[in-house]
Amino acid sequence: MDYTITITDTQKKGLEYVALDPDEWITNAATARSNVAIKEIIQKNTEHCNKNSVAIAVGEDAQVTQAYTLGVVKTAADRNKESDSK
Repeated sequence: MDYTITITDTQKKGLEYVALDPDEWITNAATARSNVAIKEIIQKNTEHCNKNSVAIAVGEDAQVTQAYTLGVVKTAADRNKESDSK
């Protein structure tokens, strides 16, 4: 999946100061954060499935999908909507 971001010239210069390749740095930051979230989702899904005697899906992709399908986790946008409606 591709995402496009816009940064200022000054922000680009800042990234060039700390990274050999700003695009690689941005990609690495997004990938690393998503990997942390995936581990959290899988942990929550495993705990839920074990507690409720539900068969755990096979593979990371399937387990993340299962967590969303079972309502174990919700997107940040959905959680914000719920908290705004209270």
